[in-house]
Amino acid sequence: MKQINPILKLDYPDPDVIRVGNTYYMVSTTMYFMPGCEILRSYDLVHWEHASYVYERLDSTDRQRLEGKENAYGNGMWAASLRYHDGKFYVCFVANDTHKTYLYTSSKIDGPWEKSELPGFYHDNSILFDDDGKVYIVYGNRQIHITELDLEKGCAKEGGLDKVIVKDEEDAPLGYEGAHFYKINGKYYIFFIHIPKGGKRTESCFVSDRPEGPYYGKDICDDDRNYRGMGVAQGGVVESPKGNWYGIFFQDSGAVGRIPVLVPVHWDKISKNKLGSDLADDEYLFPVVGDNGKIPECFDIERLNMSYNYAPLVGSDDFSAKPSGKYADYKLSSFGLKSFWQFNHEPELSLLSKCQDDDGRNYIKITTGKICANLVQAKNTLTQRCAFPWCRATVSINGENMKVGDYAGLCLLESCYSFIALTRKEDGFYLVTCARKITENGFWGERNDDKEPTELEAVRVAEPVVKLSAKVVFDMASCDEDQIKHVNHDDAVRFSYQLKDKQSKNRLGPACGLEFKLDHFTGARFGLFNFATKETGGSVYFSDFIYER
Repeated sequence: MKQINPILKLDYPDPDVIRVGNTYYMVSTTMYFMPGCEILRSYDLVHWEHASYVYERLDSTDRQRLEGKENAYGNGMWAASLRYHDGKFYVCFVANDTHKTYLYTSSKIDGPWEKSELPGFYHDNSILFDDDGKVYIVYGNRQIHITELDLEKGCAKEGGLDKVIVKDEEDAPLGYEGAHFYKINGKYYIFFIHIPKGGKRTESCFVSDRPEGPYYGKDICDDDRNYRGMGVAQGGVVESPKGNWYGIFFQDSGAVGRIPVLVPVHWDKISKNKLGSDLADDEYLFPVVGDNGKIPECFDIERLNMSYNYAPLVGSDDFSAKPSGKYADYKLSSFGLKSFWQFNHEPELSLLSKCQDDDGRNYIKITTGKICANLVQAKNTLTQRCAFPWCRATVSINGENMKVGDYAGLCLLESCYSFIALTRKEDGFYLVTCARKITENGFWGERNDDKEPTELEAVRVAEPVVKLSAKVVFDMASCDEDQIKHVNHDDAVRFSYQLKDKQSKNRLGPACGLEFKLDHFTGARFGLFNFATKETGGSVYFSDFIYER
C-alpha cells in the first residue's frame, strides 16, 4: 500500500483521462493561460509529465491578448473531453469568452493539432464513439443534454438524437455538470459533479441501457478527505490493462487551486429500484468509489513502466537555449520555453527575447508595450503553478533599462494578488511589496480590476540588480515561519530580497494572504512581470529562476 493523494499537488482542474496502450493521458482546464489545453502523460496514474499543448493561441481576440483593459480572466478554455478513436486523438471544449465549441484532432498526442468548431455551445461536454459508428456529445448544467454528432460535417447530425436525459433539482446550489460519458460492458454511464441542497461537492453517476435513456443514478462519492470541507468531484474514470478501474477527480484546495485526487473504483451489482427505477427485478453494474464513497489515502497501483523518469511539471530554469542535465531532451514547447511555463494570456512575442551576457548568463528580457493600472493588465507575465503544501521561487533581476513608473519582479498571480518588485522613481530605484485585496462581489471577485495595488513597504536600493524571493504556504501545519503562520489566512506568501554581492536575505513587507475567487478561477501562480504606469519601452532582464517545493 502506498500513500497516493493528492496526486500532482498542483492546479489541474476538470481532468479527463484515457489510456492508449500502456500510456495514460489526462487533459485539464487551462482557461486564459497560453499555450493552452495541456495534456499530461503517465504510466501509473500518480506521476505525470507534460505531453502536449493543444494550441499556442486560440482566437487571438483582444480579450485573449490583454489589449487595453480587455481580458479573459475567469474565461477561456474549460473542461475538455479527451478521446482516442481509430488512431486519432480528439479534444473538445468550450471557451466562455468566445462562446464557441472547439474540436481539435491529431494522429499524435504531441500534435500537430487541427482546429475546427462545432456550431453551438456544448458546456462541460463529453464525447462518446459508440460501437455502431454513432457519435454522441453529452453536455449542460442542471439539465443534461445528449446530441448526436456528424463529425464529417462538423455539426449536430440532422434528424439525430437530441434530448434532455438527466435533470437536477432546481434548489441544488450546483446542478449536475462536468459530464463524463462512457459505454462500459454494453451500458451507458455518465459521471457528474453537483452540490445537493445542504451538501458539499459530490460525484454522481447515472446509467442506462440506451444512449437516449432513461437514466438512473445516485451519488457515489461524498468525501472531503478531512480538508476544509471541500468535496472531491468532477473528472473521468479509466480502466488499467489488468482490468482495475480508477477515477481522477479534483478537490478545491484554497488558493493553490483545484488539485487532482486518484480514487480506486470497483463495480458492484445494484438493483434498478435503488437507482430510482420502478423496475426492481433487474440489476446494473454500478461504480463504487473507494470504501463506499470514502477515498482511501493509501492503496495499490499498477506501474506500467517501472523505470521511467518523469520530467517535472514545475521547476527551475536558467533560460538557456536548450534544456540541459537530467532532462536534456525536455521539450521547449511553450513559445520556445520549457513546457512548465505559461503566459498570462497570449504573449506579444515582439516584446520578449532570450539573450546572454559576456559571462554566458542567460536572460529573459521583457519590454513594456502598454500603460497599465496594475499587475493583471500586464502583458507577457510568465507563470508557473504553485505547489501544495509549500513552495518557493527565487529569481534574479536587472532593471537598469527600466523607465520611471515601471514595476518588474516576482508575483503571486491570482485574484487577490501580491508581488515584490523593483520600481524606478524620479529619484532612483526602490524595492516594494504590493498587494491587491479584492473586496468587491465577495467570492465572485472583480474580473475587470482597474485599481492600483496597495504599497505595503518600500526600500531604496543603490543598484537595480537584485535577487527576489517568494515563499508560499498553503498548509500552515507544514510552515516553520511564525511570520507566515500568524497571518489571518489559510494561504499566504512572504517576500524577501538579496542585494547584489550581499549574502544576507531581507524580508520586505508583511505576509500577504492569498484567496481563490471566481473572477480568475485559477490557483495562485508565480509570475515574472514588467509593467509600465507612465511610459512604455522600458525593459527588464530575468535570470536564474529557482523553484523549491
